[in-house]
Amino acid sequence: MENLKIIKTQQPKIKNLTDLGFGKIFTDHMFVMDYTEDKGWHDPRIVPYGSLSVDPSASVLHYGQGVFEGLKAYRNKEGEIQLFRPEANFARLNRSAEKLCIPQFDEELALKYLKALLKMEKDWVPSEPETSLYIRPYIIATEAFLGVNPSQNYKFIIILSPVGAYYPEGFKPVKIMVEEKYVRAVRGGLGEAKTMANYAASLLAGEEAKKKGFSQVLWLDGINQKYVEEVGTMNIFFKIDGEVITPPLLGSILPGITRDSVIKILKSWNIPVKEERISIDEVFQAYKNGKLEEVFGTGTAAVISPVSELVYKGETALVDNYDDESLVTKLYNYLLGIQYGTEEDQFNWVQKL
Repeated sequence: MENLKIIKTQQPKIKNLTDLGFGKIFTDHMFVMDYTEDKGWHDPRIVPYGSLSVDPSASVLHYGQGVFEGLKAYRNKEGEIQLFRPEANFARLNRSAEKLCIPQFDEELALKYLKALLKMEKDWVPSEPETSLYIRPYIIATEAFLGVNPSQNYKFIIILSPVGAYYPEGFKPVKIMVEEKYVRAVRGGLGEAKTMANYAASLLAGEEAKKKGFSQVLWLDGINQKYVEEVGTMNIFFKIDGEVITPPLLGSILPGITRDSVIKILKSWNIPVKEERISIDEVFQAYKNGKLEEVFGTGTAAVISPVSELVYKGETALVDNYDDESLVTKLYNYLLGIQYGTEEDQFNWVQKL
């Protein structure tokens, strides 16, 4: 990494790592790297956190050609800083980039740049229970051009934010509204890419749900509006009659890294888990038959969130049997234990700085 430039800030911020919230505080430095057609990816640098300068006609501002990721750095019980499956995040970022005609980057080198940034910002990693340093790598198209074509210029940026729980409720059951009116993605589109457009498409439904007292919406498939897909910021799981079911990766939902981790954990525990299509009517029928035992979402930001209430077409499915022995609680404690270093990492998912 001899070519990595480092410019340290002359005005370090006061670090207040209490009452963090989510995504509102940012560290002193960020990573930036440029792409041009003639040079490829070049000029990697760590610079003081600050505003970006882009042309008003930059492609990302007009056509949304941009992708991003989300992962976390954790402080373990020895005070060391560790990452959870970061190579999977960079691999997914490259897959998202491919879907949007963004040039591929060297994943191994990008991870080294991230670790260099984290070593500079190590004092920003909080140590209170369930706090972490959220990491947001993203790539935006910066060519000054109004034609509808892939950009020839890009910026790869990584910013860092110390965070608390994503949901103010913390690890408490949340209420979810099943979306009947809007759709987010269809197979063959951008649903499986972590791109700006997917999240913009979810905002209106999410706001309407929040006004009605729900934390999020549960999306159904975009063609039949029948099959369960994912929650706005999480993949979804149902425990029905002792078996765990989650929608398959058919191109319209995000291949979540926490989702994949939960599936691997469940299989290691010999708990039946299936990736298969399930309709919302099947979920509610299971509830009426007394077989819907647990519902939970998974994602980097929220980790695992139990769902206490699903509302669909005026009907409500109440799932309130969450205690220390419930599967979702065991998964939550075990996964956090791996991330924070209090559980044995039998999957070799953790990378220490």
